[in-house]
Amino acid sequence: MGVHIDITGLRPERIAVVISPLAELGMALHALSEPAHHPGLQAWVTGVTARLDPHLADRMCEADFLWRTTFSDLFLACAGLPGRTALPGGTLAEELDLLDKLSDEQFVDGALEFTCALPYDVPGRGPLSDEGLRRRSLELAAARGPRQLLFTERLLADPPRTRAWLRQFLQDCDEAFFAEAWSRLRHQLAADARLKTDLLRHKGLGEALTSVSSAVTLDEAARRITVDKLGDGRSATGDGGLLLIPTSLGWPHLMVLHRHGWQPVLHYPVGSPELAAPPSVEQLALRMTALSHPVRMRMCRHLARSAYTTSELAQVHGMTAPEISRHLGVLKKAGLITTRRRGRYVLHQLDVTVVARLGSDFLEGILR
Repeated sequence: MGVHIDITGLRPERIAVVISPLAELGMALHALSEPAHHPGLQAWVTGVTARLDPHLADRMCEADFLWRTTFSDLFLACAGLPGRTALPGGTLAEELDLLDKLSDEQFVDGALEFTCALPYDVPGRGPLSDEGLRRRSLELAAARGPRQLLFTERLLADPPRTRAWLRQFLQDCDEAFFAEAWSRLRHQLAADARLKTDLLRHKGLGEALTSVSSAVTLDEAARRITVDKLGDGRSATGDGGLLLIPTSLGWPHLMVLHRHGWQPVLHYPVGSPELAAPPSVEQLALRMTALSHPVRMRMCRHLARSAYTTSELAQVHGMTAPEISRHLGVLKKAGLITTRRRGRYVLHQLDVTVVARLGSDFLEGILR
């Protein structure tokens, strides 16, 4: 289990630690959409939300699956450019220009990645060329709600129009709240990037990765980086490069871009705020017992990022709907998930605020 990056043949000069305003804007949107994931940012989220223009807040909901579930690769657009050695732009405008350079196929695949479970680290056709994937994309978008369905319909019917919409939206977010935040955050991020770069030059890649996170390890003999996560994935630098990009808004998420054909990226948090105290011993025992089953642990990885129906979870885990229902029942009895109805769909989601009280180790593990 984990994400593995084959770095055979990777030259030291093609390893870069750089900051990215577009990536940090993506994390800002995620924190605003899922504040329970980021208890240390409560004051900032409250302040931004209080002064956010209602029209902009409404637009933020239209495409929130690009940043709510986890973090779309579109916010690391430089990794998808030909040659697999491009670096992020120095300004948000430059990064949006890099985003414009992605093909329509890359853009659509990146936009629908988490909602529609498209092929990720293996080659394959996308919904613009595969009618079956197009139907699946629309069906799963419908399960997320009418706004998500409308956005997906527009995206598949007219990618250029949707791309222009997203660029304008991101520019409006920059004007409304992100430019002010970036003016403060970029100094901390730049300092961390300089520190990691010095480690790379003087101590080597292994030391630099250790400083990123204890969950990242380097096997020098096998020429492989392993990131300890509950998911599985593989990538390779090939004749391209490797990017390390810090985030001030991202803890506890340690993310790995391992999309097929893209430059691998480690997007790592700077700083780790403490979480709240655990619940009573009786509650802790009940909840930890519920979470002790490996299947339920893997289910929590999905339920922490988004709401899922029973049938969606059954498909993801290769199990029957009754089996999934039994596991959901155990989690619900322990008070770890919430359930809501949207039309004919019943959606389940992890109650992150409850899980946070189980301790930072568990929360960091499922959200990493």
